[in-house]
Amino acid sequence: MDIIRIIIAILLPPLGVFLQVGFAGAFWLNILLTILGYIPGIIHAVWVIARR
Repeated sequence: MDIIRIIIAILLPPLGVFLQVGFAGAFWLNILLTILGYIPGIIHAVWVIARR
């Protein structure tokens, strides 16, 4: 299941984080990072998914 989440995180980083943690702080941080730059959002999303 983590492989699917990582693929989703590459396509839509906030969705990948949402599927992992819900509406936690990491989700809102990822939205901010994705708005500031797509690559930081992807890195954060993959990190959150791999960490848990």
